[in-house]
Formats: sequence, C-alpha cells, structure tokens
Amino acid sequence: MLEKVDLTRAIPKEEYKTRLPALQASLYDLQLRTSEAGLPSVIVFEGWEAAGKGTCINVLTSRLEPRAFRLHVIQEPRTHELHMPWLYRFWHHIPNYGQMSIFDRSWYRRVLEERVEKITPKSEWQKAYRDITDFERTLADDGYAIVKLFFHISKKEQRQRFKKLESHPLTRWQVQQADWKRHKEYGKYLVAVEEMLERTESEWGPWTIVEATDRYWTRIAVFEAIIRALKAAAEKRAARKP
Repeated sequence: MLEKVDLTRAIPKEEYKTRLPALQASLYDLQLRTSEAGLPSVIVFEGWEAAGKGTCINVLTSRLEPRAFRLHVIQEPRTHELHMPWLYRFWHHIPNYGQMSIFDRSWYRRVLEERVEKITPKSEWQKAYRDITDFERTLADDGYAIVKLFFHISKKEQRQRFKKLESHPLTRWQVQQADWKRHKEYGKYLVAVEEMLERTESEWGPWTIVEATDRYWTRIAVFEAIIRALKAAAEKRAARKP
C-alpha cells in the first residue's frame, strides 16, 4: 500500500498561504455546527517520527474553538493502567456529544511500537486488531465521526529531519536515542504499518494516508480530509432525523 504513495507531492508556499485561511474558516464553522448538533468526533494522528504531526496539529487547532475540543498526547501507559484492560485509558479521552478529541498518537501504539519493540506478546497485539475495530465500531454506532490520518515519509527523509533537528540547540532535545533506534528499524515498522492499515481499515474508520514530505501539502491535505469527513458525518446525521 505505502509503496504506491507519491511522496514527492508538494505545493508552493504562496498557494498554501492562499488556501489555508479558507480551510481554517470552513473547519471552524463545521466545528460549531457539529457542536450545536451534538455530533462528537475523534481525530487520530499517527505516522513516523518527525513526519510533522505536532506542527500540523498546532496549525489545525490555532483557529478552533478551544472549549469544544481536547488534545491528547499519548505516551506509554502508566503503572496503574497496566492492570486494566488496555483500551481502558482511551475510553477516558472519548469526547462528550458535540465535542472533538484530537489524538497525537493513539491506541495504534499497541500494534506498532509495542509490536516491533516486543513490549507486548504476539498473541496480545494480534488480538488488538479485533479490539481496535470493535472499539471504533462501537463509537461509530453511537454517532461518532472518526478520522484517522497516517503521516508517511521515507526513511531518507526521516534521517534528514533528525539531522536538521539535532543541528539546532533549541530543537536538539526532540531527537532521542530511541528515535534513532526506531529509525534503524524502519523496515520492521513499515511491515507493522502496512498490516495495521490493512487490518483496521473499515467503512466506519477509514484511513487517510498523508504524503508528508512537503509540509504545505501535508497541512492542506489534513484540513481537507477532516472537513470532508465531518461534512459527511453531519449530512448522515441530518438524514437520520425525522
């Protein structure tokens, strides 16, 4: 799947600056409409380290109504969470009706890092595919809009970005030894990502693969994907009303 993605896609900076304000305004209006209609949404950001997820989230949220969304940055589970069903901690971040939750990494860590780094036994991460699809199906059946984005860059591009971050004292901290270790295992992660995309693609939770080499293209593609998904969910919800 990922080998067919055109990672050279890009747009000029001037085009980006021209198109962005209209997309920000459109998403803001949609956020208000879905909030008033009681339509909840879950937006998942997954992808390679240094693919631009964080900066894209900053641009995305800069013009949103802050009272109507929550951003959740997912790290390793805490000690007490290890004694609970593994999806337990994510249920706590599911938004109320009319609200939006944005996840910077998510439950997909189970079938990516925990798989490749052998943190979780194979039998457990294999079972997680079913857990994930059931989890997302439950949300969708309850009226949630689900948007899943995977930011894709090449191994070469990732290495160049790591080097650039390390070259500046203010950004050097963003690249840790663990990041370089995962970079060396890019091929193993690629296999895990391909299987994840294939086994968790669904009618109610489709994946959007974002070509993330050019940051301007990436941000426009993300806005368009979210707007498209929220519009479709709002229309579907309106059609159900008597």
